[in-house]
Amino acid sequence: MPADADIVDTLKAGGFLAPEARVELQALTGGVSSDVFRLDTPQGPVCVKRALSKLRVAADWRAPVERSHYEVEWLLTARALVGEAVPQVLFEDRAASLFVMSFYDPVTHSIWKADLAAGRVDAAFAGQVGAMLAKVHAGCAGQAEIAARFRTTALFEDLRLAPFLRHSALAHPDLAGRLVALADRTAAARITLVHGDVSPKNILHGPAGPVLLDAECAWYGDPAFDLAFCSAHLLLKAVWKPAHTAAYLASFAALQAGYLPGVDWEPADRLEARAAQLTAAVLLARVDGKSPADYLQSDADRGLVRGAARRLIAGQPGTMAALAADWNEGLKAR
Repeated sequence: MPADADIVDTLKAGGFLAPEARVELQALTGGVSSDVFRLDTPQGPVCVKRALSKLRVAADWRAPVERSHYEVEWLLTARALVGEAVPQVLFEDRAASLFVMSFYDPVTHSIWKADLAAGRVDAAFAGQVGAMLAKVHAGCAGQAEIAARFRTTALFEDLRLAPFLRHSALAHPDLAGRLVALADRTAAARITLVHGDVSPKNILHGPAGPVLLDAECAWYGDPAFDLAFCSAHLLLKAVWKPAHTAAYLASFAALQAGYLPGVDWEPADRLEARAAQLTAAVLLARVDGKSPADYLQSDADRGLVRGAARRLIAGQPGTMAALAADWNEGLKAR
């Protein structure tokens, strides 16, 4: 029996597939924390996702599979606010940590990370990502009912704060006080619904704009984390593909310009200051955390990121523009 036959059985038992249906799952690449498949149905292709208990990274990194249900909850909540910018959930089996959602054809929906790597850098698209993210955050801020559905601080700790910030603190004892304090402050926040993995690899560039996937880290907490996580990725691309540095920095600025005007639940400058601190910490985590960026393969590149991130954590820039300017100066020095 194929290893994924139990998934088909689950879909039949739940009524998503007819008992007599003869179907095959096609494994899709890129899943670090889940098995992801394409399933062709009479109504068209769909995407099937099942959470893994052990993530596919070099470090021993495990996380509870119930995060799958919170991803479903995030998708349902966000879709009510931003519509087609997130997939539609078609079926869930909570006990199996499995769900079915919309499938997006790679011909019409490219992965933003691949676009950035190829030099197809569209700053306006980054602005759309920022505006979409702000709309989700604004729509969920201060909502007690939503907060009650996402009591997932322990999951967020396992998936983000411990492997990124706290693990980096172990590697940099002289910065441990700041990194641990930042992790503690972030863990204590209860502001709005957070996606937790706003990365170019999880964003599709479609005809109608961005589509945000992979909400396994969903949590009711600090929205500055989402802005910081995506911002750090855009800065790191300049180390990976230095020929496009100016375009990546323009996309970084456009992301802030799209996001910050939508902040209506607190003073935008206060959120921005937290985001700048978190961005610096995430940059360091992409070389010395449990999930290093896969494209930073040379010692020189990792050393460049490490040095710049350490300087930013120590300097604590108060705005994202100041952080980007400091980062760019560090790139020029290599």
